Amino acid sequence: MRVLIVDDHAVVRRGLRAYLEFVDDLQVVAEAGDGQEALARLDAMAAQGELPDVVLIDLLMPKMDGAAATARITQRFTGVRVVVLTSFGEMERVHAALVNGASGYLLKDAEPTEVVAAIRAAARGNVFLSPAVARQLTQELVSPPTGISALTSRERDVLILVAQGRSNQEIADELVISERTARTHMSNVLRKLQLTSRTQAALVAVRQGLVPPRH
Repeated sequence: MRVLIVDDHAVVRRGLRAYLEFVDDLQVVAEAGDGQEALARLDAMAAQGELPDVVLIDLLMPKMDGAAATARITQRFTGVRVVVLTSFGEMERVHAALVNGASGYLLKDAEPTEVVAAIRAAARGNVFLSPAVARQLTQELVSPPTGISALTSRERDVLILVAQGRSNQEIADELVISERTARTHMSNVLRKLQLTSRTQAALVAVRQGLVPPRH
């Protein structure tokens, strides 16, 4: 199985390569320091007909992060599987990675044998999750978050700004996002809180103590 390692820390790439190259059925064919470089390497490898089977990728990287790169890799190179290896286990990041097409999600405190198992599982078309992440996902299925706890951190930011009387454009300017993205976040807030108006959302924010009451 051919593997491409993507991480912005050279020492991490070196350590992973050193371990994986001792595994009989794995071969590290290339490395990249960020998502953009990974896509460029994959383009070059595709031109040679030598795409890897699995991309092992970090999430937080400069230029293009792992979540965005995962989406592009899985769309552009349909036979290539992606396994995320990161320090961050928040459910928001896990959901984003899986929605973007990741076949695995591991935390960097994983045992080396887990990394190998995840690569093998992904190459076979299966999904491999670290035990901690799997537990959290299972917990969500058993008792899904409701109310404010169901909102992502960005959606909470939007809710707070709405409660402060900001328009979609003002929210977009404040959070450095497009107005369209601000509208999408606002729609998600209303849907998750089962509300129909911005006024209701503002009242919920006040009631939950996210912002002080307006006088």
